[in-house]
Amino acid sequence: MALLTTGKGFVRALEKSGALGVYAPLEGGFEGRYQRRLRTNGYESLSLTARGLGDVSAYLMGVHGVRPPHLGKKNIGQNAAVGPIYFVPPIAAYQLESLSRQSKGLVLWILEGYILSKAELEYLVTLPQQEPRIKVVVELGGERYFRWEALEKLIEVA
Repeated sequence: MALLTTGKGFVRALEKSGALGVYAPLEGGFEGRYQRRLRTNGYESLSLTARGLGDVSAYLMGVHGVRPPHLGKKNIGQNAAVGPIYFVPPIAAYQLESLSRQSKGLVLWILEGYILSKAELEYLVTLPQQEPRIKVVVELGGERYFRWEALEKLIEVA
């Protein structure tokens, strides 16, 4: 287990490709080390889980509607029986607006990325091309050691 890693190769690979697929040991701990390396290199990170994302493009970059759980109560009148829709600002776009001027950009670190479809992963590959200040890291599974590869290459193989 490499306790002293500089993470320079990881940061360079992320800056070059824009989106990385990561395989990390199931014991954990490595993710935090590499997120610290990103912070020391001028990036801010946002950790998300892939479960419950829904429409990835709308959740990250567009205003989207959310219905809270109705808890068995029904509305009488004009609203739908499942309750009102609340509109939520886009998570990544909102974080980009609040970045400091010294920051290089925002890294979206997505946990449990193995449940995402191929189309959703393709969107995550194109997201850094649409918005250059966003970088994406998707955890795709477990491995005996921490390794990464460009997400675009991993999608081609699958």
